[in-house]
Amino acid sequence: MHPKTSIPSKIENQVKTAMTYYPELADIPIEFKFKKKIKKSVMLAQPTFGSLFRPRDKRGYIILISESFKIADKNFKTLDVPEDVLIGWIGHELGHVMDYQKKSKWGLIKFGLKYVLLKEHVKEAERAADAAAVNSGMADYIIATKQFILNNANIDESYKERIKEYYLSPEEIRELVSEKKAREKIN
Repeated sequence: MHPKTSIPSKIENQVKTAMTYYPELADIPIEFKFKKKIKKSVMLAQPTFGSLFRPRDKRGYIILISESFKIADKNFKTLDVPEDVLIGWIGHELGHVMDYQKKSKWGLIKFGLKYVLLKEHVKEAERAADAAAVNSGMADYIIATKQFILNNANIDESYKERIKEYYLSPEEIRELVSEKKAREKIN
């Protein structure tokens, strides 16, 4: 792990577990930071502003984690979700970092603008982050996160619909795993 990587002690084990699935990120500084509230999200990964214009190998990232999230009228503390769900959420955000690492500085700027302006691009970006996590071996964690949301009676249907619309479903994740295993058998 990069010496400038910063992890709150409350989630150190979960972050370290998720990071083991991304050895490519070992030399990348990533700051994990709690925030009171993140609009429309539980976590958010982005390049640090100062590193946005640097070459890929000199970039740093921040993953913001909401201390709690409200869905419908129910408040959830992020630290109270099951451990595998939290690891899955972190793994998804690390999937975004993997995607960002592939982009040039202008590609990142274009990506950010499209993410803010185009609903279809949000879907593409979120599904790519899920796929990156699955391809890194985190399928069980990503499925646990989806099932936590989709099978939780306290979570509002509109939020569940957003998850269904923008992210890979548990079935699509299982299909990706099957395809990956088939490719590995061929090689």
